[in-house]
Amino acid sequence: MTIWEKLAGATAESLKAGSIGAVLGSVNGKEAGKDQVAFTVGVIALGAKMAKADGVVTRDEVNALKKVFKIPAGEMKNVANIFNLAKQDVIGYQAYAEQLAAMLKGNRRLLEDVLEGLFHIAKADQVLHAREVEFLAEVAKRFGITKTAFSHIKARHVVVTKRDPYEVLGVKASIGKDELKSHYHRLVAENHPDKLIARGVPKEFVAIATEKLAAINEAYAQIANERVDVVEQFDAAWRRRGAD
Repeated sequence: MTIWEKLAGATAESLKAGSIGAVLGSVNGKEAGKDQVAFTVGVIALGAKMAKADGVVTRDEVNALKKVFKIPAGEMKNVANIFNLAKQDVIGYQAYAEQLAAMLKGNRRLLEDVLEGLFHIAKADQVLHAREVEFLAEVAKRFGITKTAFSHIKARHVVVTKRDPYEVLGVKASIGKDELKSHYHRLVAENHPDKLIARGVPKEFVAIATEKLAAINEAYAQIANERVDVVEQFDAAWRRRGAD
């Protein structure tokens, strides 16, 4: 059964119950693929709530949701039903986040993946609004994600020219060469699309995994280049000193 077939069932339940929260609460903990359903419904529902956080739902944000999941044209209706129901639901996003966290308890990385997807939607209009950041920080808090971990995730989603590469990788600038290299390889391995799918992310979420890996690779390359430049500058200065 594909994620879209599972989503169709969740959509029917959500429309019947009139609440996304009721759907999340009804997902059986032992049901095959329950993490995928929870992840998908959670991102769509929280994405809908967050899209209004800056006061307006833009076409870019809706299109970003389509991109996140590679939604086939024939399945857009199911996604739209959940998205619209979440926008209208009187239940606050905090309740959704807490319910999702309870469902995925023990799967911290999957909750971080949900947050990555929400960041992707938030920045789709090329602006990460202060209200959206506040929203995301509150969701992260309810997911049990630390402020430090949240800052590392956020760093990957700011404008490239403003990124702190060390923050993106989640390390201190004082880290040694070998330790940095080891940490980088671990991040790449942990965020390979196959690893995401194994922990419950639908394969349709690969677009986000690709973007995340790109940010990690760019940060590592930037640090490596900067460190080479520093060494070269030191060597040049030493040679000039010797010539004098």
